[in-house]
Amino acid sequence: MSAIGPFKILFFAAITSVIAVFAPKSALNAADSASNVSEIEILAFGDSLTAGYGLPIGDGFTDQLQVWLRAKSGKSIKVINGGVSGDTSSGARARLDWALAPIKGGKPDLVILELGANDALRGVAPEIMRENIDAMVKLLKSRGIKVLVAGMIATPSWGREYSQTFDAIFPDVAKKYSVPLYPFFLEGVAADMALNQSDGLHPTKEGVAIIVSKMGPKVLEALSQ
Repeated sequence: MSAIGPFKILFFAAITSVIAVFAPKSALNAADSASNVSEIEILAFGDSLTAGYGLPIGDGFTDQLQVWLRAKSGKSIKVINGGVSGDTSSGARARLDWALAPIKGGKPDLVILELGANDALRGVAPEIMRENIDAMVKLLKSRGIKVLVAGMIATPSWGREYSQTFDAIFPDVAKKYSVPLYPFFLEGVAADMALNQSDGLHPTKEGVAIIVSKMGPKVLEALSQ
């Protein structure tokens, strides 16, 4: 009996020590999980304009938008770069589920849909792009995900009829699904060589800053709806 007593004391002391060591860590993990849940996550889903083509880390659209949103809102906001250079609306539609999956169980707080530039450059039939944009917005809405449609304007090279049909897609789809629209992603930057890289298509750091300053308030508004 005398030998069992000390053994019990040592056993319970060891158990208590283990609990003392692991309890704070478990609490910390719970706090981390709560922090991750409370963080606002935005998926910027698009092409090279979203991806930050030709720009170093920190200068692209998603990086600058994240800094702007945090400064203006005072909230923990993460902007996830879902841009793929060269992507068309067809390519984006095919990878949308994949892009959504790892973010909050497939349900980010907002998706910024920025597509169309490559469709226009390649002369993709507007009917095809309309079907793709419509399908993506429909999918996001069906899952209860907020979406902001960022419009694009076709180059004049394909003629007036093409441009008119193309340009109408974004406001039409936004109206159909009652989602906010930012009419032209490159507003204030397009065709200004001082704000674009040497290819004349992709904005510089300064060009991106203008886009963010113009579009940022619309993003905050979309989040609050």
